[in-house]
Amino acid sequence: MCLAVPGKIVSLLPAEAPFATALVEFDGVRREVNVACVPEARPGQYVMVHAGIAISRVDADEAARVLETLRELGLEEGELSPSPLGRGSG
Repeated sequence: MCLAVPGKIVSLLPAEAPFATALVEFDGVRREVNVACVPEARPGQYVMVHAGIAISRVDADEAARVLETLRELGLEEGELSPSPLGRGSG
């Protein structure tokens, strides 16, 4: 099953459009994520990430609610960290 997982943008990484990337933290794990779909996103903001691509921005409260719901569903910590840039089974 594939889910979008909220993560906090730590920093934007230098890249040429359409390959904008950012370092995003997921519950303590940092990954490079494509942020081309959310060009307005900035460090400190939260994004929903699916298959290594940030697909939307969310506020901190919504990010916390989604993470709590995922934990209640019994997903393990490692499952909350999406595959980097779409690599993996996601």
